[in-house]
Amino acid sequence: MAQQWNMKTFMKGASILTVSAIIVKLLGAVYRIPFQNLVGDKGFYIYQQVYPFIGIFIVWTSYGFAVAVSKLLAGSTNSGRTKAIMRVAFFYLLFLSILFFVVLTFFAPFFAKSMGDSGLTPLLRAGAYIVLLMPALAVLKGSFQSDGRMVPVAVSGVGEQAFRVTVILIGTWIVVRTGSSLYVAGEVAMWGAVIGESAGVVILALYFRNTFKGPLENVDTWQVVKELTVVSLGVSASSLILLMFQLADSFTVYNILLSNGFVEDEAMETKGVYDRGQPLVQMGILIASTLALAIVPLIAHHSTKKSGRGALPFIQLTFRTAFLFGWAAAAGLALVLPYVNEMLFQTRDGSVAIIVFSLQIFWLSLILPITAMLQGAGKVKVPTLLLIVGLLVKIAANLLFVPVWNVTGAAIAGNIGFATITVGLILYFKKVWPIRLAPARFYGWVTGATAAMVVVVLPWMLIADVVLFDRLSSRIGATIIALTSVAAGASVFLFVVMKSRIMAEKEWYLLPFGKRLATLQLRLIKKR
Repeated sequence: MAQQWNMKTFMKGASILTVSAIIVKLLGAVYRIPFQNLVGDKGFYIYQQVYPFIGIFIVWTSYGFAVAVSKLLAGSTNSGRTKAIMRVAFFYLLFLSILFFVVLTFFAPFFAKSMGDSGLTPLLRAGAYIVLLMPALAVLKGSFQSDGRMVPVAVSGVGEQAFRVTVILIGTWIVVRTGSSLYVAGEVAMWGAVIGESAGVVILALYFRNTFKGPLENVDTWQVVKELTVVSLGVSASSLILLMFQLADSFTVYNILLSNGFVEDEAMETKGVYDRGQPLVQMGILIASTLALAIVPLIAHHSTKKSGRGALPFIQLTFRTAFLFGWAAAAGLALVLPYVNEMLFQTRDGSVAIIVFSLQIFWLSLILPITAMLQGAGKVKVPTLLLIVGLLVKIAANLLFVPVWNVTGAAIAGNIGFATITVGLILYFKKVWPIRLAPARFYGWVTGATAAMVVVVLPWMLIADVVLFDRLSSRIGATIIALTSVAAGASVFLFVVMKSRIMAEKEWYLLPFGKRLATLQLRLIKKR
């Protein structure tokens, strides 16, 4: 039976999970850069075509099902009932995992052919093994989370990702050095994901102690199964949406490029260049993901208070912070993208498409925390429906725009899909909480900060590129320009934001790692 734990313990656990989530997401985004450098754009295309299949199971397992199991266990009244719930959850997930394994294994040729590349079949079959780890991972994580023990969950998440990244990069390096096929490198990367997930299960098992004594209690099996399904899909929907958009691209973009007259290798490399945007977006939405983990528990806690303003200040703070940093990351990255593209991926190929792609950071930065806040209020069905609508819009837009503008069309389609979701979520959010999320002054100063960033960064990049670093090698010059431009742009943007005080000092303190920003803002204000 889950022990009773207070708000202080809860927030400590949330902080641990937040830090571990940042590490996991950073590793998950950053490893793709050396991987692309090893295998090139064609090899990156091969990996990114198949990754959404296993990525969906990883997110659904490690997040959605774990939360669902923890919610059921937290409501358990005694150890006999807890044992019964865990047993039902394990066997239900075992059934699902075997079913999905069989489907992925036997229909791998069909999925690969539908994506236009039969060579992807072995990768799909290798990745299928990850679903067999779903039952143990979800039940163990859920058990720890329901008891407020976040350290095992955090250690498992970081260990899982570290093993995965290490196996992928070392294995890929060996494959490339031996001159093997890029499809073999992709298959090794799939096995790396399986090994990483296995490591996560082993770490959790080492922490686990079965303290549930006594006979099994009778539980409503169908009710447990129903709640597991509904809750897991609801809470993981917003995290799954980026992967679902990638899956839509896997089935449409390459096929449309071939039908547009691209030869196979050219289409593969073009799709691989387009996929460079994925790790950039993942890094860009890191703040939004952190907000969803860190701020939402505060909202849930203050929603129960009858006195004062309750959760409203935290809701407004979450929206303004997500908007502020989401827009800054999207606009800033778009501004310096050609140089960042060459710095990270060796060439400036596809910069226009990736600039458009990177604007998705803004929409996702709003989608993730808004969805999390609605879920905290028990509103799951409408947000999930809006996410499905956005996915359908993305698929339809791909079919319309990719034939006209190639991968830039796919990037435009992604923005239209995410914008549809964002607008729908905000309209629904205002029905649940009929409040003004931010004053007009806030949007005005964000626009001013963006303009100031452009005025400073754009001339610097032109001067640096043409005059200062033109004698250096292209990639070294791009690296210096990218890093200095990012530093200058971020400094100018923050300076304007802090001088305007559209974020109060006490609000900075509530954000993860906001203490230094609050101190800096106080110093800037005193100098006025």
